[in-house]
Amino acid sequence: MAGACGGFEGNAQSFRLLTRIEAKTVDSNGRTVGLNLTRASLDAATKYPWSRAINARKFGVYDDDVEIFNWTRQGAPDDRKCIEAQIMDWSDDCAYSVHDLEDAIFVGQVKVENFERDFDILHTEMQSGYGSTATKEEAAAALERLQQLSCWPRYYDGSHRSLARLKDSTSQFIGRFVLAAELETRKVHGDGPLLRYTADLVIPREQKVEVDFLKAIAGHYLINAAASQERYAAQQIVIKELVEMLHKHAATNLDSIFAKDWQMATNQTERMRIVIDQIASLTDPGAYALHARLSALR
Repeated sequence: MAGACGGFEGNAQSFRLLTRIEAKTVDSNGRTVGLNLTRASLDAATKYPWSRAINARKFGVYDDDVEIFNWTRQGAPDDRKCIEAQIMDWSDDCAYSVHDLEDAIFVGQVKVENFERDFDILHTEMQSGYGSTATKEEAAAALERLQQLSCWPRYYDGSHRSLARLKDSTSQFIGRFVLAAELETRKVHGDGPLLRYTADLVIPREQKVEVDFLKAIAGHYLINAAASQERYAAQQIVIKELVEMLHKHAATNLDSIFAKDWQMATNQTERMRIVIDQIASLTDPGAYALHARLSALR
């Protein structure tokens, strides 16, 4: 639905939020410049430093935000991420993989004793779902290393003791992965300041494979689960209907900042982007509430 106005990508939307939607400062023409962040701050938040024309599936900027994006990337090597962005990327991988494991064990969707039984499936998910280059031998060694850690959550029975152990596991896993990258990076680049493009984050192969294995656990048992897929499909329908209905009733249902943009829009491409900006700014409960309200107007 967003194809005609430049597509939708979460990272590109985040860049738009920082540089336009979250209005803290305006220029001499009254145009918002978002939070008015420094070039270095914006660059650090850029996971995919390229446009949709380079990669239509994962990209970091919409066409109508290219001007500020080019300013952000001025002097940067093509398609290369600064070390701050690399740190953010690794932090995301560590936090999500570990917390997804904790949540899945807590609600009973994952049992650690099944990992060896399902190993081949998990290894396939590492490669096909997350682009891991780990061999079966590397993945098996990663699982064995994790299982040998004193913090490995060997069981969860709902007791306070097992819950405390589970949360301690989360803390220690994140510490393990973060510290490994820090030590390896310092080993390569030394103890001096590491800024922008003076160095790259160095992630030890063993810890990279361990995180990939944890990501595959979430992918197989949570994301790919039938119940999850059914929920995602239902949510896609809600979003599709929300876009259609809000576009039809935008004049009276947009938030004030988006309503002003709607009035100034000169074509359907601009109007569709405004509708998408509005919907992307909603929380899940907010999206369902707006969907219900607009459905009543049908």
